[in-house]
Order: sequence, then structure tokens, then C-alpha cells
Amino acid sequence: MSLTSDQSSAAPTAAAQSPKIPNPSVARPSVDAGSFETAGAVRTDSLSIDSVPNGTVSTGTPVDPVVGAMRRGRDHLLSLQAEEGWWKGELETNVTMDAEDLMLRQFLGILTPSTATETGRWIRSQQLSDGGWATFYGGPSDLSTTIEAYVALRLAGDDPDAPHMRSAAEWVRSAGGIAASRVFTRIWLALFGEWSWDDVPVLPAEMTFLPPWFPLNIYDFACWARQTVVALTIVGSLRPVRSFGFTLDELRVPAPKAARAPLRSWAGAFERLDSVLHRYEKRPFQPLRRLALRRAAEWVIARQEADGCWGGIQPPMVYSIMALHLMGYPLNHPVISMAFRALDRFTIREETPEGTVRRIEACQSPVWDTALAVVALADAGLGGDHPAMVRAGRWLADEEVRVAGDWAVRRPTLAPGGWAFEFDNDFYPDVDDTAEVVIAIRRLLGGGHGPVDHSDGSGPGSAAATAASAAAEAAVAAAGTIAAADPELAARLRAAAERGVDWSVGMRSSNGAWAAFDADNVRTLVTKIPFCDFGEVVDPPSADVTAHMVEMLALLGRSDHPITQRGVRWLLDNQEAGGSWFGRWGVNHVYGTGAVVPALISAGVSAEHPAIVSSMHWLVEHQTPEGGWGEDLRSYRDDEWIGRGEPTASQTAWALLALLAAEPASGTAEWEAVERGVRWLCDTQRPDGTWDEPQFTGTGFPWDFSINYHLYRLVFPVTALGRYVTLTGRSTS
Repeated sequence: MSLTSDQSSAAPTAAAQSPKIPNPSVARPSVDAGSFETAGAVRTDSLSIDSVPNGTVSTGTPVDPVVGAMRRGRDHLLSLQAEEGWWKGELETNVTMDAEDLMLRQFLGILTPSTATETGRWIRSQQLSDGGWATFYGGPSDLSTTIEAYVALRLAGDDPDAPHMRSAAEWVRSAGGIAASRVFTRIWLALFGEWSWDDVPVLPAEMTFLPPWFPLNIYDFACWARQTVVALTIVGSLRPVRSFGFTLDELRVPAPKAARAPLRSWAGAFERLDSVLHRYEKRPFQPLRRLALRRAAEWVIARQEADGCWGGIQPPMVYSIMALHLMGYPLNHPVISMAFRALDRFTIREETPEGTVRRIEACQSPVWDTALAVVALADAGLGGDHPAMVRAGRWLADEEVRVAGDWAVRRPTLAPGGWAFEFDNDFYPDVDDTAEVVIAIRRLLGGGHGPVDHSDGSGPGSAAATAASAAAEAAVAAAGTIAAADPELAARLRAAAERGVDWSVGMRSSNGAWAAFDADNVRTLVTKIPFCDFGEVVDPPSADVTAHMVEMLALLGRSDHPITQRGVRWLLDNQEAGGSWFGRWGVNHVYGTGAVVPALISAGVSAEHPAIVSSMHWLVEHQTPEGGWGEDLRSYRDDEWIGRGEPTASQTAWALLALLAAEPASGTAEWEAVERGVRWLCDTQRPDGTWDEPQFTGTGFPWDFSINYHLYRLVFPVTALGRYVTLTGRSTS
């Protein structure tokens, strides 16, 4: 595969290579990138068959308990595959998705009693004992979330004098009332006359005219923020006011006027700029304003996906529908009706003892989930020729993105390729999904999970382990590959993977690392504007995305390539002082470390390297007394929570993946940690093969927006157990 597509200004050349990373103590075989093939590693020391709960197959034959747990997880995962070939677990977030859906329908005049009742039932069920609503399981009440939930329940007909409503209103007032809520919440209230548009930060529609090189242009925002911002420039310019049918006086408390920040500060400068823009909003230059509104609307319409959504996520869908409606598009216009069909696709209805509940997913993750499922099943021993794997491969091939999107603004000559996160999001493929899909394709084509070899006769590479390794490799070969089942599909997947590698390499930022959606999206000036008081609005490189790219390139035999080496160096340079890595898209340091360590090991960094040694120590130190690993979302705000929390199946699996990649010696604290972690997974597995995990271990915006990926509790434990079984040479027959 070519790695010549990199267009970052700091792309390394053959004449100016990055410093080499110390070689591991064992030789690693050279792997042809086109073959997608490597060997696996096996060791013989492991948990005894009696050290975890017993398992049997249907015939009553005793089964190795770890193998049994792996099989149960594998079979449960297989049962969840859609007929078309994809997997998709629910993407659970918080009740603002549901509240804003009701407010949108009220704004448009289409809120029905049944929708309000079913949604209200769900929101009510999520209220905490103190009267508020949290943004993640086990978290504290959040002011803006609670205000929006309260409004939604008023729309559903709840009496403000009902005990649960009085409790909510009391909590809101104690937390500062409406005036202390975030900008997005106050925008929603301004739409219904419960907050003044004069007190909402201005996003003028004219900003769509700013060229990409100019500060504060729309492409300085991360793609998820960009789509929302452009739609909101229309809404904020037109300043509509509708009615809830009630007031929210019970949520107000006297709020002292905030003092202005010093002029010689970014906050002070932007406060003054916002004041100027508010004066402009009262008398905009109408010809320019009309042109700007038309340009913004055209920008929005051009980015609607085939299924009617925008970016595959809820916020730009909601604001785009509202913006286009305000621009005169009727609700039966194809653009609007398609958007509502997309919203319906994001809607979950569930029967409960209290009646039907209705909730909205903020996003859907079929490409991500399918890639992770393929890797998990491969680690659990499924060959690429298994019907489920063939269906998954065919679906992934069909999901390849072959058109240019917003990313081309920074990389205009880069050929398109790669994969997005969602069913339909061709404008915004991402590096993280692309790396994981390429790794999954490699597994479908017969590759193992790491380019490792233990032929030097030491440790796991002893005679016994070498024989076990050979047997394991033979088993993989016997299992077959997708090429045996469908040679034409295998060729399609190879070609798609090559394009995906070229595209993702070309999306590297100038510092040698990778972000999720854009290259060099690091201008932090946009974070200073008054509007940006919630979430992330830029997309800088992160350790977890960079790790997945480094791992992908290493697995394709490109460990020594300067591009890979620069990524490795960036990862080493960005290790946290305690030995972990920050997790941008998963919670948090356990996720980051679980991604980075396997990548570094795959790329040739020795397990004896100080960075790996310190990460191993960090993981051992943060293992819970029960044997698992857990990290609370509060670690994004409070260092005392880093690496600490209730143990979860997904986070335990991430820690195990890191430890197993380093292959600690028998008798060490690290190997004992592995055995305790595997035992914890076996002990906590449900009879149906999955695990309970109400905790949120996924991240949208650190702290501000958290995710419970319902498939994480299954795919990652199956992957970890599969790699443990392979490393220890346990019989799966």
C-alpha cells in the first residue's frame, strides 16, 4: 500500500526521517502490506481450569472456563448481527436529546400527545433523587440538562406542583436558575420567549463568507460544531419566538449582572465584539444579510445525507430542520420530510411496566460496531469464511466513502476513501473508523492481531510455546479467509483498504499525529467566543486516534516507515506523567492506555521501553480489588478520579489488551493482574454471554457529553478473552 498521500506540511521524506524508536528485544518478521497477514503469539502459563467458574458444552464435556466464557460472548455477539451484515448497539446518552426533540416539535407545531407522553415517561424515569438529571450514569445533576428535562415534562403535561416537578425546580433554583445555564439551553428558551435574544451570543450569518484562511471561519470549527453553527447562524439571525404555552418563572432566581472581563484578554475582547455584533443585528445591511442567509441555507442543504440526516448526529439535524423551516421550507418539502425520517430512525420505543417509553439516540455507530465485532470474532477463533464474517465484509465494502467532504478544505488534492461512523455520513468520514475497518478487513483476509514472533527461544518463545504457536497458526489457516468464500469480495476489500490507508495517512496533522475528522483543526481562537461554553469545538490530534493509526500501519508491515515512526514518537512524547495516556473518545486514561500500548508494541517498541514499563505499572496500580478496571467520567475534571471508578467489562478489557500486548512474564505483578482481570470477566459474565454495564465508558465531549455504547460491554471482553486464549495456547476444540 502506498503511503505517499500524506499532505501535511511536515510530512517526512526519505532524506529526513524521524528518529528511530528502540527496537524490541525479539525480531519481528517483515510483512508485505498487500498480504494483510502476520503470525500470532502463544504462551503456556495461564489460569488453571479450576480457578474460574466451570463451563461445559451442550454434551456435558468439561470446557476450559476461559474458552467457555469467550465462546458464550462470541455466540451472543453473533446473535446480534443484522441480516444485512452490520452490528449496532444502542448509543445511550442523556435526556437532552429527548427534551430537544419535544421542543423542536413544539416549535414546529407538530408535537402530538402520544409523542409527548411516551417521551415524558422516559425522561421522568431518569430523574435523580435530588430532583435533577445527570449527563451520565452515576453522575451529579446537571443544570442545563435539568432545565431542558423540566421543560419537556411541562410539554408532556406534568403539573409544576407535582412533587417531582417541585423538586426539579428547587434544584434548578439552587444551582443558579436559567441565567446560569449554558448557551445552547438559553437559545432553546429564547426560541419560546423565555430568554431574550439580546442576551444570547451572536453568530452572524455573514460568517459563512469568511475564507478558510481567515480567523473564525466555519472550517475552524470541528465538523460536528461546524454543522450546528452554520444552521444556528440562520436561526440566530432570524430570532424567531414561539410559545410553550406556559412560562418558566419558577426556574428563575435574581442573577447579578456579570462584570466584564478585562479588555486585554480574549474573553474581554470577544465580549466587546459580541456587543458590536448585537448592535449590527438590530440593523443588518439587508442585501448582505439576505445573501448570507441564502448561502448558509445552501451550505446546509448541500450537506444533507442520503438518509436525510446531517452528519449522522442529532444536534445539526435539529437545528438544520429549524433553520430551513425558518427560511420558508414547508414541513412537507422533501428536505424536511427526509430529515424527519432520519430522526425516526434514531428513535427507540420500548415497552415497560409503566407503558411505552420513547427516546432518541444522539447518533448511531454501525460501522464502528461492525469493525470492532469482526475483530472480536476473529480473536474468538472465527475465520473470515464464516457466513457472519462474509456478510460483515460485504456490508463494510458497501459503506466505503468515495466522495470528498469538508475534510478536503484542508487536504484539497487528497483522493477520497475511508469510512464514517454512521450508516450515512459521506461528508464526514473519520480516521478512527477507517483505521479500525482496515484492521477488521485484515482479519477477514487472514491476518492475526499483531506482527509478533517469538523465534528467539526466550519466554513465550520456548519450544513448547513455539509448538503451541504453530498449532494456533494452523488453526487460523484452517478456519479459512474471506477469499476462500468470496474471492471477488476479498479483492474489493483489499482495494477499499488500500484507499482507506492512503486517505487516512493523508489526513495526518502537521505534528505527526491524527485527529478524528480533520487535519490541523487546531485553531483555538474559536474556543474563546462567548457561544462556545459547552463541549469541544475543535478537533486536535489525540492519543487514541493516533494509536489506532499507528497500530493499523504496523499491522500492515509499515512499522519502520517514517510516518509511522513520527506517530510513535508523538505518542511517546504525549504520555502522561503517571504512565497513562489521555482518552479523547473513551473514558479516559484506561481507554487511552488500552489503545496506545498495543499500538506501540505492534510498531516495534520494546516491552522494556520505559514508556511501556510505566504504563504497565500504572495499570497494575489502578486495578480494583475485585480484579477489574474502571474509571469514572469525573476524571476529565478531577485528577483524583483518574483510573478510578467502578469496574466495568469494557474498561477491564481495555486494560487487559494493553497488558497482553506487552506479554508480561509469568510470576510478575503484571501477569497476575492479567489473570485477575480475566477471572473478573469470567466471574461477572451473564448466562447469555454478555456483561452488565450501565456505566458510560464512551466520550463525545470530555465531561460535557458522555456515551454508553451498549456493544462495548461485549466486543471488547470477547477480544480480550480471545487474545488471552491465544497467548496461553488454550485448546478451543
